[in-house]
Amino acid sequence: QVTLVESGGGLVQAGGSLTLSCAASGRTFSMYDIGWFRRTPGKEREFVASIYRGGSQTDYTDSVKARFIISRNYAKNTIDLQMNSLKTEDTAVYYCAAGWGDNYRYWGQGIQVTVSS
Repeated sequence: QVTLVESGGGLVQAGGSLTLSCAASGRTFSMYDIGWFRRTPGKEREFVASIYRGGSQTDYTDSVKARFIISRNYAKNTIDLQMNSLKTEDTAVYYCAAGWGDNYRYWGQGIQVTVSS
């Protein structure tokens, strides 16, 4: 069983930055691909970014390219999502997930990110 815990959410003004972290036990990040997703009320869950379990390949949805960076933080043993130039439309509950390819089996509880205008 894999347990994922997100942290780092909160309230930020538009144009600001925030870094989310996804923590997991053991060798989760060596065994699984990690994705970040988000959901806003009334909308389907949306893929945001992912990093391959080897740590060398990343992917982003178009709306966050050049603004968000997903990376592995070896010192903290987390997968971080650095979010820059935040927009009000980035407001959502953000989830990290672990799996292989497009099959994400394990999910965190989610964390709120609110971007004010």
